Amino acid sequence: MISRELIKGTLKYLVMNLLQKEGRMYGYKITQVLDEKSSGRVKLTFAALYPVLHKLEAVGFVKTETENVNNRIRKYYTLTETGKKEAILLLNEFNEYLNQMQSLVNK
Repeated sequence: MISRELIKGTLKYLVMNLLQKEGRMYGYKITQVLDEKSSGRVKLTFAALYPVLHKLEAVGFVKTETENVNNRIRKYYTLTETGKKEAILLLNEFNEYLNQMQSLVNK
């Protein structure tokens, strides 16, 4: 399992990337997909995920809509047009960071 500190520092990038690729998602689904794609190494708590989603919504990168599913209200998150543009910039920055970290660690 990957440490919470590393996940916390990269969560915004992971969520933006996932919403860019998958489209509309609800919180629990986000946690499940990240868990599945990481073979169980990225375990998100709702306490970590929802503040990130709320911040992304507050700055206009994510919009929400609710839907009644089996008599429960489910909140879906989708990137806005601004969010889609920002996701590209953030993911480029994140990849640059990863390359730099690998370079530093491998030297």
